[in-house]
Amino acid sequence: MRYMFTYDLMETMRNTNEWMGASARAMASYPVWGMVPHPAFKVMSAWGRVTERTFARMVIKPDWGIRTVVGEDGRDHLVERSVEIERPFGDLVRFNVRGRPEKPRRILLVAPMSGHYATLLRSTLASLLPDSELWVTDWHNARDIPVSEGKFDIEDYTLYLMEFMRHLGPDTHVIAVCQPVPLALAAAAYLAELEPEAQPRTLTLIGGPVDPDANPTDVTDFGRRVTMGQLEHLALQRVGAKYPGVGRMVYPGLAQLASFISMNAERHMNAFAEKITAAARGQDAERDKHNRFYDEYLAVMDMTAEFYMSTVYRIFKEREIAQNRFVVAGHQVDIGKITNVAVMTVEGANDDISAPGQCRAALDLLTSLPDEMKSEHLEPEAGHYGIFAGRSWRDNIRPLVLSFIDKHSLDQARTQREAGPGNQHIKLASSQG
Repeated sequence: MRYMFTYDLMETMRNTNEWMGASARAMASYPVWGMVPHPAFKVMSAWGRVTERTFARMVIKPDWGIRTVVGEDGRDHLVERSVEIERPFGDLVRFNVRGRPEKPRRILLVAPMSGHYATLLRSTLASLLPDSELWVTDWHNARDIPVSEGKFDIEDYTLYLMEFMRHLGPDTHVIAVCQPVPLALAAAAYLAELEPEAQPRTLTLIGGPVDPDANPTDVTDFGRRVTMGQLEHLALQRVGAKYPGVGRMVYPGLAQLASFISMNAERHMNAFAEKITAAARGQDAERDKHNRFYDEYLAVMDMTAEFYMSTVYRIFKEREIAQNRFVVAGHQVDIGKITNVAVMTVEGANDDISAPGQCRAALDLLTSLPDEMKSEHLEPEAGHYGIFAGRSWRDNIRPLVLSFIDKHSLDQARTQREAGPGNQHIKLASSQG
């Protein structure tokens, strides 16, 4: 299936369904049908509205929608979004709250590149922004990146993270969510060995597959059931002529979405049936719970073929991170080199994507890190999404993460004060020598 026509065929099917929804909505909404006392026209109009919106959202990047933050002075402060580092495959974006004193917490939120945009972490970011200075990794849709920009695999992803950490400096607290957890760990270890002065202060790893075999799920075990040849044949396609990345090999977002939906097909079917019924009765709204969820869930992005294939092969099949033999740019990363970056893992007891134990495996790899700098949390009854959004995140996990960040910020400051200027100079010279 590595052809442009299959990519264009999927886009044609999406476009056709959007058009059918728009046509049904328009036809069933003519005022003359108000004279016919039959509910079929209302149902048809509702089906059309829901269908048109559903298929249109699949190719639209969602907006962050974070415009103001209430400050300690009780006033609304405007949030300004700016790109601090611009790269072909992803940017480092800052959310700056204008008119308020700078917060001591500096947080880098590492978003996953696993089919959805970084806006999937909107609620996570919004909950952290009032108390922190915040940056986020904003990955680009592979279909929009010209072939001339070259490849992008998990090594390139790791190098991007290293560059972002280096730019933000040693006072940074990194929070990685889901897919980038093992790569954020590798980036911190790489810096610990080669540029120790650029290491972040803390690293919080949330629901990621450091060791997929620690507690296999249907998702993480997929890599063992399918050969790389089968995966290449079934999953990869070339971007069609409609987009700037024409000819680039990708794992298409629409194919990923079909996979996501198939995992819980009955639940999604029921959700859309209920939405159409509510719309026919005039009981729906533009920003109701259904639209808020599916506007984000349906917005998917293409992944570069090399990123997808290297993730499956090196993270899941070969378990390079789990076995501490991950290589970046010809250099073998040793996670045991991390000695002064506090690390916390967060898992959900009901996580069916990255099950408990997969993320916690990171702590066993940190052989040189003191136990007092390690922390772990298992959230009861929380699924994958719940550990970084929703009630479990708001009520339990977020306070623990911020407490962890503050504790180790104070410990670091106390250590520096006790060392004194002279001792700090000696320590720095020793590390450089």
